[in-house]
Amino acid sequence: MRREVEESEIRQHIDRIVKGIQDKDLEGLKQLYTTDVVSFDVEPPLAHVGTAAKMKNWERVFTTFEDVTYEVRDLTLAVGDDVAFGHFFGRLSGTLKNGTATSGMWVRGTLCLRKIDGTWLIAHDQVSVPLDIATGKGMTDLQP
Repeated sequence: MRREVEESEIRQHIDRIVKGIQDKDLEGLKQLYTTDVVSFDVEPPLAHVGTAAKMKNWERVFTTFEDVTYEVRDLTLAVGDDVAFGHFFGRLSGTLKNGTATSGMWVRGTLCLRKIDGTWLIAHDQVSVPLDIATGKGMTDLQP
């Protein structure tokens, strides 16, 4: 029963991330990560370390989009006492500042969380797209 409660708390945490992205709420998002979060995102550099770097990455997204939607699909979690991890498919879409609507692309996401002072926080995340080895290009048109 306890694992079900913990998993529910983490799913609510992920819902807050989705809402923070859609609201372009950097301060709200900042509260959802550990201060030393390590993020391997689709944009350079190879690693974004710390909440300031993670928020700078979200800020770039928010300055590109007039309005933004984030969708999480097929979230699967494994939950321990104070550590959890999960994987999902995610898609960022919306209307760009120039008025162009974009349906975005599906990415693969992995989350590692730590329970600190009773609160689940993201300590690591990774977002990726499959790579076509022959061309060296990311495959951004795949669907889950």
